[in-house]
Amino acid sequence: MTSKLCVGQFAGSHGVRGLVKLRSFTQDPADVVAYGALSDETGGRTFRLALQGKAKDLFLAKVEGVATREQAQALAGVRLYVDRAALPETEDEDEFYHADLIGLRAELADGGLYGTVKAIYDFGGGDVLEIRVASGALEMLPFSKACVPVVDVRGGRIVVDLPAVIEAREGQDDDAEGEGGEKEP
Repeated sequence: MTSKLCVGQFAGSHGVRGLVKLRSFTQDPADVVAYGALSDETGGRTFRLALQGKAKDLFLAKVEGVATREQAQALAGVRLYVDRAALPETEDEDEFYHADLIGLRAELADGGLYGTVKAIYDFGGGDVLEIRVASGALEMLPFSKACVPVVDVRGGRIVVDLPAVIEAREGQDDDAEGEGGEKEP
């Protein structure tokens, strides 16, 4: 588990009085300011925010110490973090923070090592896990009950049930090896 979680990102300036556009990554978007002061990735800068309204799918926020458009624009792209300890514990076993999954061991149903969870993405059709497999390659798997039937954050592992297309591809890799252990072209 990581000690800090990204909960938002500054997306630019709004107006001339120093308001910033703010993208929230929290389940309830307004909760981005519910955890107190936020920091940048290094923890070197701290930001106190107050929501002022919305502009399309972004919040407008007042940042303590930011009074001009130029100061607000200079924050564009800065990701905002909160200490993991400031967040509430999840209430049921099928609920967890994405950051808690990064680094977990990915096992096959027989307990064998498949790889390690490197990242989680949402490209619009649902979450996708990026797993670095034992060979060093990266594999993308849908993050669904069918592909990931077990998530055991406390145990430091997930169990993956590989889709047939991945199993077939892995079988082809095994068949392509020649007598000298080298893959045929």
